[in-house]
Amino acid sequence: MGRSQELSEFKRGTVIGCHLCNKSIRDISWLLNIPRSIVSGIITKWKQLGTTTTQPPSGRSRKMTERGQHMVKCTVCISRQVSAESIAKDLQTSCGLQISTTTVGRDLHGMGFHGRAAASKPYITKCNAKHQMQWCKARRH
Repeated sequence: MGRSQELSEFKRGTVIGCHLCNKSIRDISWLLNIPRSIVSGIITKWKQLGTTTTQPPSGRSRKMTERGQHMVKCTVCISRQVSAESIAKDLQTSCGLQISTTTVGRDLHGMGFHGRAAASKPYITKCNAKHQMQWCKARRH
């Protein structure tokens, strides 16, 4: 069983049913092919709260929906020069969400888009290029 999978309500009920039939945690784990830690967690939760349902995830929900993230990604892929401020305004008009530029920037960083500027390079004249080539040759020997 993968880490991100949740047990169905039926399997949780089966664990409690086996527990009520005086099966040990190890036997329940072996019968249902569930890790012992999960079996014991289900049983203790059932004893404490009297329920086997899972609680909703804690924490604040995301402001940016998947649709909004998709729109941001498409906008950035079309034009890389668009600022986060203009993207936030576009989202406010199209989706009706009040999203700050900080949220847009955070989501762009999460998607792998980072603001990078090219390094400024000095103007290389023919004389400078000649000196640079001589310096490189002398350094090799």
